[in-house]
Amino acid sequence: MKRHLRLFLLYFVQYTKVRLAYRADFFIAFFSSMGATVLGFGFLLVLFTKIPRLEDWSFYEVLFLYGFSLIPLGLFNVISWNLYEFGDLYIIQGRFDRILLRPVDSLFQVLFEKFRIESLQEVVTGVAVVAVCVRRLHVGWGPADYFWFALMVVCGFLIYISVFLILTSVSFWFEDRVGIVPPVFNMLTFARYPLTIFNVFIQFLLSWIIPFGFASFYPTTHFLHREIFRPYFHLVPVVAATFFLLAVLVWNKGVENYSSTGS
Repeated sequence: MKRHLRLFLLYFVQYTKVRLAYRADFFIAFFSSMGATVLGFGFLLVLFTKIPRLEDWSFYEVLFLYGFSLIPLGLFNVISWNLYEFGDLYIIQGRFDRILLRPVDSLFQVLFEKFRIESLQEVVTGVAVVAVCVRRLHVGWGPADYFWFALMVVCGFLIYISVFLILTSVSFWFEDRVGIVPPVFNMLTFARYPLTIFNVFIQFLLSWIIPFGFASFYPTTHFLHREIFRPYFHLVPVVAATFFLLAVLVWNKGVENYSSTGS
């Protein structure tokens, strides 16, 4: 663990140096990312100028959910680059051979070879929005709430990693440049809003098949005192741990199945 933590820091520092060497490119990416975040909040503002509540959810409750969802998603986006392009870069182009020659875990290398540093703004923005909403909603937080908040962020991050790691691992069996990651990635938008506004099929899909609801919606219900969802809230760590173990298992099976391109 100590060795891998040191390697992670070295990876991150080195990649940051390389990224900042092209400052114009970095700032373009940063402001593009920030623009997308601002547009998302802008949509909420426009929506609530037309309606007073979204079902039984107030503006600041939905804003709290939206802000919270940005935190684990932002952490995931920082390291998701290689997962998104894995089939093309590592399988079809044969770069995975290089990964296997190094005395470091293959999954560790794939996750931490590249970083979307600009996505850290999502984390900062999410924390700021949550802080504003807590004040506006007059939600009193005790020491336990800060613990739960940190735990839910970690669980949400693990769920995102797990889902996309499973989808990425499919590339070991079915070689495809695009893969099935992009369409599922687009489904992340649904998890930024209360699941109760969707039909039963979407709620089931985002809870038990692709558990994005456990990464964003269900964790927030505790802080918004939605007691009806308490059982789901306490299931969040279980779902995160289960999907993460499943993802690692599928990845390891995929590595065993890998055949070199010979290039």
